[in-house]
Amino acid sequence: MNHSLSPSLSLSLSLFFSCSFSFSSHPTSFLHAQARFSYLHMKYLFFSWLAVFVGSWVVYVEYSSYTELCRGRECKNAICDKYRKGVIDGSACSSLCQKDTLYLGKCLSAKPNNQVYSGSWGDLEGIIKCQMELVPHYDLVAEMEPRKETASFDKPTKGTSVEKFKEMVLSHLKTKVGDQASLPDLVTLVLGVADANKDGQISLSEARSAWALIQLNEFLLAVVLQDREHTPKLLGFCGDLYVVEKVPYAPLYGISLPWLLELWIPAGLRRSMDQWVTPSWPRKAKISIGLLELVEDVFHGTYGSFLMCDVSAAGFGYTERHDLKVVDARRIVPEAAFQEVMRERRCETDADCVYGADCLTSCDLTKRRCTTEVTRPNLAKACGALKDYLLWGAPSDVREELEKQLYACIALKGATEQMEMEHSLILNNLKTLLWKRISHTKDSK
Repeated sequence: MNHSLSPSLSLSLSLFFSCSFSFSSHPTSFLHAQARFSYLHMKYLFFSWLAVFVGSWVVYVEYSSYTELCRGRECKNAICDKYRKGVIDGSACSSLCQKDTLYLGKCLSAKPNNQVYSGSWGDLEGIIKCQMELVPHYDLVAEMEPRKETASFDKPTKGTSVEKFKEMVLSHLKTKVGDQASLPDLVTLVLGVADANKDGQISLSEARSAWALIQLNEFLLAVVLQDREHTPKLLGFCGDLYVVEKVPYAPLYGISLPWLLELWIPAGLRRSMDQWVTPSWPRKAKISIGLLELVEDVFHGTYGSFLMCDVSAAGFGYTERHDLKVVDARRIVPEAAFQEVMRERRCETDADCVYGADCLTSCDLTKRRCTTEVTRPNLAKACGALKDYLLWGAPSDVREELEKQLYACIALKGATEQMEMEHSLILNNLKTLLWKRISHTKDSK
């Protein structure tokens, strides 16, 4: 009997024994490869899980922030409920609550109690602002803007005559802006705004809306500067919700980046990036002149002085014609009201005597009370905000003089005897220098 194997079977057995021998000879290599595969697999799973966790957390934080900051539906419902009950009235009530022609669009809120939305009112584009909730009592804003009165719309009370309401408005404005000779004119302006339907009469519901609104610094400034070009026009109101014209370009400069990127970008690079998206220098000069003119408007104006307590790019914008406009005036406060609050404020150091980002007084350590005079005037703060903005890309023939004047402006102090004279001189010199450089260009138009 022939016991020899076929060629194909012989080859198969050879390969099998060869592989078996190879495995038995190198078991460590196989286990190392298996361990490496397991490590890579676990590493991949870990980073995948981490990415899902971080992504979910970011989405949750963004959603939570949005739902806290953006409560336009609640705001509208609260206002319209008061309107339907006859408690409040105003030029925007019918459009907001009945006709649905006043529409709240994109949420722009920075704080939960101050709801801000872009919106449309028929053919007009505007910004809609609505107050929500009580502001904590310890906040200086609350002391200047007592929300407990405005939230309930209980003043004036039923049976209050128009003359009595005028007296209420006069007394309140005297507290806000001081005892000015022009106060009767300011009262007339407020009553003119309160007469929403322009029938020559002020109803109780209109008076309640007006009373709520004049508690707000921003609304009061809009009334005071309603004929000036650097304040957005007031389009209408309902209760303490009000609508102003939209400023096309805001903030004044800077680009918006995701917060994760903000953490990693150096401050110097961030400032450079902000300048990349600014207009040409002549147009920046025109916008800057607008800010200097605003300083003139609020410094010893017709209805008293106002303090600019947050002079940052976020608070301003500009139009297609490069005219400066105030975007957020909540931190432009009447000086008389500011001084009254500071006079009663207890302190241990100067750091306790700050309002906003830019209004600082000193602490009188003998009385443990804040003093009432700000250490830096409005003009010095404005020049500080404009320094990098104006010097970036400035023409060589004007840069040296411009830099000199800006630094002299930034050095202004608020409590010197000759401050007002220096203030006027530096303000006029800066405006003259800028106008002289751009007056012959099309950008000045």
